[in-house]
Amino acid sequence: MNKLRVAVQMDPIESISPAGDSSFAMMLEAQLRGHEVFYYTPATLGMEGGVVRAAVAPVQVFDKPKGEHFTLGETRLTDLSAFDVVLLRQDPPFDMHYITTTHLLERLQPGTLVVNDPAHVRNAPEKILVTEFPDLMPPTLVTRDRAQIRAFREEHGDIIIKPLFGNGGAGVFFLREGDQNLVSLIELFEQSFREPFMIQKYLPDVRKGDKRIIIIDGEAVAGLNRVPSEGEARSNMHVGGRPELSDLTAREKEICAAIAPALKARNFIFVGIDVIGDYITEINVTSPTGIREIKRFGGPDIAPMIWDAIEKRRT
Repeated sequence: MNKLRVAVQMDPIESISPAGDSSFAMMLEAQLRGHEVFYYTPATLGMEGGVVRAAVAPVQVFDKPKGEHFTLGETRLTDLSAFDVVLLRQDPPFDMHYITTTHLLERLQPGTLVVNDPAHVRNAPEKILVTEFPDLMPPTLVTRDRAQIRAFREEHGDIIIKPLFGNGGAGVFFLREGDQNLVSLIELFEQSFREPFMIQKYLPDVRKGDKRIIIIDGEAVAGLNRVPSEGEARSNMHVGGRPELSDLTAREKEICAAIAPALKARNFIFVGIDVIGDYITEINVTSPTGIREIKRFGGPDIAPMIWDAIEKRRT
């Protein structure tokens, strides 16, 4: 494989945790393969006369503790079409800033491969794309209408309410059937978000874990179960969820096979889905995580699989 020029659009590299950051793992693997790796933040993106540029710096990464994990070369305003591959890797929130970056990166194609495809990322936020598979989901309502929310709760009892475009477990609330805080919580959401909210039937199986399954080029490759800590409804690792490597069940394989055609049709190379019990709850295509934890717990090294898929498209 010829050397590729790779630009990574990501959050400030000095702020990431290299021990658990998937973007960092992808950069390490690219570097190992001899590709030239560059770095920039989305705040430096710009377009003039149809040319998309960013303040790009060559980067070397090292599998060392935070603070020792990278060095940067000279930053220069660079036409991004000069790169073979751009990795779209900044974390949500999936807001108008994020959406605007997808419009700009879309201008680079087909000459530059953007991973994941920015137009499809824009049209497939994780809590929206999953609604294409209602038979695989728990009972779900998307609205900001109070009457519909109350009726949903009356039907299903215990519920989860969360922002439609949130991430990392932020703003996720568990309300039991008799909890009297529903109206207060709706008021808070109405003040905080202009978008509809997502309301789902609570799944008691979450106490057994919320599994992140990594799918590469349409194929499920590994699962990492995240078990909530005592007294916590969320299983995200940054709020105390306990990660553990987990084989895929027959139902989880069925879910992955059912959504695979939709993922491949959108040219999504790196996807992370969330499964609780028998149900899928999210399809993450913006900046999936978990590959370093999977390797650390004895699972496969997924970064090489991602680069195999990328290189296959650049031959």
